[in-house]
Formats: sequence, structure tokens, C-alpha cells
Amino acid sequence: MVDFLDACSIQYGLESAPQGYRMDTEYGHVAGGEEPNALLENPVLREPAIRTTVQLVVGERCARAAASGLIDAAPDEPSKRFLATQTLDEPRHTEVFAQRLYDLGVKKAQLEHTLAQPVNPDLAKFAEVLLEKVDAVDFVAGVAGQNVILEAMAFSVFEMMHAANTNLNPKFANTRSGVIADEERARARAASPGSGPAPGKWQGVDLTTADPEALEAALADTTSKEFEVRLERIGIEYQTPVRP
Repeated sequence: MVDFLDACSIQYGLESAPQGYRMDTEYGHVAGGEEPNALLENPVLREPAIRTTVQLVVGERCARAAASGLIDAAPDEPSKRFLATQTLDEPRHTEVFAQRLYDLGVKKAQLEHTLAQPVNPDLAKFAEVLLEKVDAVDFVAGVAGQNVILEAMAFSVFEMMHAANTNLNPKFANTRSGVIADEERARARAASPGSGPAPGKWQGVDLTTADPEALEAALADTTSKEFEVRLERIGIEYQTPVRP
């Protein structure tokens, strides 16, 4: 377990990211990696991949804005430094996911137009509320929204996507493993870059055969546990809501 204050430092961020699991990569994946031809040549597969990646870019842009906006509101120097490391992590994630859109055939000139397509309404509303708290300099609400809720949900989804793509799309799975390692560092644990569940398996669920209800249940359970981990890090006991 990494000491919390050490994990907040810029030095730790530099040692554990660029000089570590980011070596020999380009835009988050192994140099030369490509999207599968079967995905690129089949609109039925390609369009959902673009829509999914759009959600990732939108989420990371929200995280970038929140982290950078909270720096000056932070009450102490370690918190400011930690949020500063996130203002590098989140733009890097935004960049690698935007690059994936280009790899999927989106023209750079069309990026903003592509990102304007319908976003998950729950994600859009959450981003709106979170950034309102940041603009209001509500540090506690902003950090809870950013580092407990948003990052916990993202971490769980990223792990599931990594497991689902390990065999089907190694390039995208490789990108996911790097982002997961960033999130591991952000939650002040020793990262295990590139590690993850068995291909096609996640939280005991076979991703190749599970129905949507099983996937949703596993994701909800995993996210709740992640909330508990993050709240425990800041000394708050998780309480199950009366109306989940």
C-alpha cells in the first residue's frame, strides 16, 4: 500500500506513470497497435464503438474540468498537488480516447461534431451537477463527485471493458489497462499495470454470454464496493441508500 501523502506528490506521479507503464506506448497503447479490421469494415460494429468512445471522451473531459477547477479550492498543499496530477491524467485520457475515434475513422475536423451526438443522459446530468459544484467552489461536494462517484464508476466500467476486449481487441484493451493503472494510482494503491481479470471474465461473470441484466447487476455491485473503498480512504463510512 502506498502512503497517501506520497501518492499525492508530483514525484510519485512522474515515477509511476511516464517512466513506468507509459513507456513504449503511443496514445495509450503499444506502438503500432491497430483496431481490428473486422471492426473497421463493419458499420454494425464500428458505429457502436464510436458511440461508446464518445461517452468516454465526454466523461474524461468532465473529469479534467473538475480536477483543474478544484485545485485552488483545495484546503491544503497535498490536496492541491494530488489534483494537479489529475489535471495531467485526465487530459491524457481525453487524448487517447479522442485518438481512438480517429482510429475508428472519425476525421479530426469532425471531432467536436461527433462528440455532440447524444450522450447518456445520466452522464450528461451528472457532469452538469458536478461542474456546478466546482464553479461554486464547493470543494467537498466537488471532490466527492469527482474522486468518489465519477472515478469509482469509471474504474468499474474500465475494468469490465478491459476484460471484454482482451481477446477481441488487444489494442483497445491495452489502452484500458493504462487508464486503469492511472486510476489505481489516483486511489492511492500500488498499481498493477496491464493486469486484469481473465479474458472474457469479470467479477465472476462471463462477458461473452451474460445477458444485460447480469452485466448491470455486476456493474452496480462492483461500483458500490468501489464507493466503499474510496470513502474509507477519506474516513467516511459508506451507507446504503434507503432507495438505491
